[in-house]
Amino acid sequence: MTRLHITLTAALAALLATSAHAKQINTGGETGAYYSRFCPLLRDALSNSRFKYECATSEGSRENMQRTISTPTDIGFAQLDIYALERTMLGDELFTTLRTDGARECLFMVSRNNDLTNLGQIGGTASQLRFVLPPEKSGSAASFEFLRQIDPDGLGLAREVTYASSTDEAIAAALSADDTVTLFVQYPDPANKRFKDIEKQGGRLIPVLDRNILRQQVNGEKIYFAEATEVKNPSWNKASEKFVTACTPLVVFTGNPERLDDKKAQEDHADLVRTVKDFKADVLRPQTGGSFWSRLWRRTKELSGQSMEKLLELSDEAREKAGPMMERAKDASKRAMERAGELAEDGLDRSKDLLDKAREKANDLNDTYNQN
Repeated sequence: MTRLHITLTAALAALLATSAHAKQINTGGETGAYYSRFCPLLRDALSNSRFKYECATSEGSRENMQRTISTPTDIGFAQLDIYALERTMLGDELFTTLRTDGARECLFMVSRNNDLTNLGQIGGTASQLRFVLPPEKSGSAASFEFLRQIDPDGLGLAREVTYASSTDEAIAAALSADDTVTLFVQYPDPANKRFKDIEKQGGRLIPVLDRNILRQQVNGEKIYFAEATEVKNPSWNKASEKFVTACTPLVVFTGNPERLDDKKAQEDHADLVRTVKDFKADVLRPQTGGSFWSRLWRRTKELSGQSMEKLLELSDEAREKAGPMMERAKDASKRAMERAGELAEDGLDRSKDLLDKAREKANDLNDTYNQN
């Protein structure tokens, strides 16, 4: 074998080796928690179990699912609500759920309108509100889409939905007018500048929580949980401020091993699935002492019992009260349209009379001219 053949063979072997190990954990943006915090933990745990994966950035949950359709051996992170929505459209058989116990991201609505205090009011008046959301491909926008789908008689009636270029711009828009609302999804961190800015600019957080949301399931597993989170740090004379809203788990998923053509590849991928499912929950949770993540696990608690029931009752009552108000508004709008139609018809009749008289006058003048 010549030196050229040896070189080419070595290069081909290196290329094949690279391709064989070019498996990805698809995450989100480079500065996001999926890529910077959670993926390194999963990558290292997999490496210790002899599976070589690398972290890859993406536009988020939806793109991660699309990549897994193309490459079933890829692993992805997603919000569970988006994962559930996309699976119903793309096909359950394409994916395998690995974990849903890593962490939970929470849903927050924002408005400057002090009269909007719960989701029942938002749902009951959705057709009269303006919704400005984070970018269309963002997880927040996808969560809003899911909420609209499960609430066709509430948020599903929203008529004006637009998208900002960033979450912060969407929040700024919501704080610019009383009839404007936004929704964003993130980990509840009282030190986050976003929460501080909302308070400084006179905005208010609105709980994204009702009975319908808490009933949602995928394959018998709940999608949303009512959690008491902290959105404001304690001060020397005031305890930390708790905020109750719906939170959705971070899901780790991959492709269905049966989609792979090669029998050996199927067996290897099935082994990966078993391995990740067998990891202890702490393996996928950042545990740095004193870090935000340690505080997050300690401060965020699932709500239950009487406290949650009171919140749900308030939302129910608000939606019930908003219903008759919306019907009255619709009736008033209908009457206004009918009156406008009547006025338009009267105007047309008067215009027709004037036109007929003008034509008669023109004909008289024409006859007089012809006679002369």
